[in-house]
Amino acid sequence: MKLVLKIWRQRDAADRGRLVRYEVDDLSPDMSFLEVLDVLNERLTAVGDEPVAFDHDCREGICGACGVVIDGTAHGPRAATTTCQLHLRHFADGQTVTVEPWRARAFPVVKDLVVDRGALDRIIEAGGYITAPTGSAPDAHATPVPKPDADLAFEAAACIGCGACVAACPNGSAMLFTAAKATHLGVLPQGAPERPARAAGMVAAQDAEGFGGCTNSGECTAVCPKGIPLDTIGHLNRNILGAALRSR
Repeated sequence: MKLVLKIWRQRDAADRGRLVRYEVDDLSPDMSFLEVLDVLNERLTAVGDEPVAFDHDCREGICGACGVVIDGTAHGPRAATTTCQLHLRHFADGQTVTVEPWRARAFPVVKDLVVDRGALDRIIEAGGYITAPTGSAPDAHATPVPKPDADLAFEAAACIGCGACVAACPNGSAMLFTAAKATHLGVLPQGAPERPARAAGMVAAQDAEGFGGCTNSGECTAVCPKGIPLDTIGHLNRNILGAALRSR
């Protein structure tokens, strides 16, 4: 199998960057997209060229480290799939594929396909935790949690923080990420006391990092590899409103 790759190459944040064409053959349809980049880098290194820089870690769709824009879609054409779990059997032999980094003001390019996603970490630092004392570990089922709340918390907690939602949003908004990280704590009894303050703090941090505003276009949830639903943002908005009313 063969692919023609047009890959974004950029030395650093100050470089303008450009698309560079590569042909990679002798590929297996069972390879992941990241393995294609591995093969390309081995061949580039062998001839003394600079390998393509890209992020990766677990390669199991868990850590959220990987992520590139493939033919204009964050993580590629396969729904609910991270880049590391996207296989070549979903591409045609000889297909030309354009590979770019996340595009967002809050995600400056470090090199090639690598971007700085530290802004997401700083949003977590602003409120993505529980500080309210809850005493010693309770016995199992000692604190009743309604099934809908437990399901919502679990659904939101599936977010891996890859940043695909930001890359896909026409405004460069991180609202789906922020909503997921705030919601999975806020709907549980342990996180309820700090719910309004958490929402307000995390959204303020998000705005300070230069992310755009949310206009509910839905592009974020369409590319989310974990399928975080759009109504998660509604939960966050209600908490923000609650925080505003309390402040009055």
